[in-house]
Amino acid sequence: MKLQTLDELKDRFYGPKGCEKRDQLDRELDVLRIGILIRNARKESKLTQAELAERIGKKRAFISRVENDGSNLTIATLLDIVEKGLGKKLSFDIQ
Repeated sequence: MKLQTLDELKDRFYGPKGCEKRDQLDRELDVLRIGILIRNARKESKLTQAELAERIGKKRAFISRVENDGSNLTIATLLDIVEKGLGKKLSFDIQ
């Protein structure tokens, strides 16, 4: 059995980059990646979800939703989480 890269599998099952189905998958994966990055940064900072939520004036359930599904997260809220809540800096890369 030949091993395939993730991109090869995505091409096979979702189509090449640029097609609607593939682009939607990639967007969903990016959203999940944001939640994972926030969770990892929170744990690295030794904060609970409740503590992070308190720092930014939100409820613990909100932090849970962000970590598990970062969709519908505004840039302003993302900045609050990263800078106010975690004491870190956020950078963007447009490709």
